[in-house]
Amino acid sequence: MTDKVIIIRYAELYLKGKNRGFFEKLLIENICKSLKGIECKTRFNRSRYEVYDYTDEAEILQRLQKVFGIHSVSVARKCDADIGAICETVKEYDLNGTFKINTNRADKSYPLTSVEVSAKAGGAVLASNPKLVVDVHNPQTIINIDIREDGCAYIFKDKIPCSGGMPVGSAGKGLLLLSGGLDSPVAGYMMAKRGLKLDAIHFHSYPYTSEKAKQKVIDLAEILTDYTGPINLTCIPFTKIQEEIHRCCTSNYMITIVRRFMMRIAERVAHLNDCGCLINGESLGQVASQTLQSITVTNDIIKTMPVFRPCIGMDKQEIIETALKIKTYDTSILPYEDCCTVFLPDSPVTKPTILRAEAEERKLGDFEALIKEAIDNREVIHIEKV
Repeated sequence: MTDKVIIIRYAELYLKGKNRGFFEKLLIENICKSLKGIECKTRFNRSRYEVYDYTDEAEILQRLQKVFGIHSVSVARKCDADIGAICETVKEYDLNGTFKINTNRADKSYPLTSVEVSAKAGGAVLASNPKLVVDVHNPQTIINIDIREDGCAYIFKDKIPCSGGMPVGSAGKGLLLLSGGLDSPVAGYMMAKRGLKLDAIHFHSYPYTSEKAKQKVIDLAEILTDYTGPINLTCIPFTKIQEEIHRCCTSNYMITIVRRFMMRIAERVAHLNDCGCLINGESLGQVASQTLQSITVTNDIIKTMPVFRPCIGMDKQEIIETALKIKTYDTSILPYEDCCTVFLPDSPVTKPTILRAEAEERKLGDFEALIKEAIDNREVIHIEKV
């Protein structure tokens, strides 16, 4: 008797030592959350996790492919590890042309070698369908047999690659500076892949930016939740701060000062949200605010946590390819301006200095009241797929 199951294989977790149980527990929780609302059952045993008694196979596979920590999945038939049962199960596959059988024995005490199992199973297939041909070099179909230590065997064709990485939440929590562009959603995706749970912060400058621009960011956060789980998005009213910077500061330093204020506010919101780092989508040299000198000046005001820039070494095409893969691209290119494009100077400084930036900020007087007002009037939107 065989059961149809979906095998789940984890990624880097096998490298973990004594604390591997922590990562496995978190991965299992994330798998169960991803399958919420689908009719199915799950089993978790050693390094082989299973989904069984399911109906919507395509939806389950689609969801599992987005769970960080999963290396690959396979639709398989599960049977007893008895060679007779294996041979009967292999014959259930509808094959044409050439084929090959690969066998893996996790159970090294199994009485037959891998080669012997493959030979017997291949012989059973040929006996039931003499028109088939074995081709060990370039077969049209490969059937895999995986004999496990618990006395069962899995038979499957394909290994479907998944997102890999580490389970979300295993590395703590970070605050993503989420604009409406291409880069920041990609940055959030990449850090979630390394195990960070995400919250996000967005700066809007209504009425200079529209409600559609804000909704665009909400939509981007919702797309990211396929990979990250729920996100709390903090929306900061930034209009008054930008108006003061525009009124008081030298034009070519405006973008630098704006970004320093964003980082100040983000650091404080991160502490309010119990986040241990900031994440942004900066790519070195992409625009004036992302030169080495600009990043140094912007980063100077962050004192209590690291700032991760996972896109820093990527070119635009690499970022676009990732955005297409995670399906944020079409939303990111919608033509709604974010607050960074408001009051944009003709020639922003590309080599700012910390001393000059501090001098420009002193023109604003006591700006702590501006920061406090912006944070006090924040809006928090909980984003979660239902």
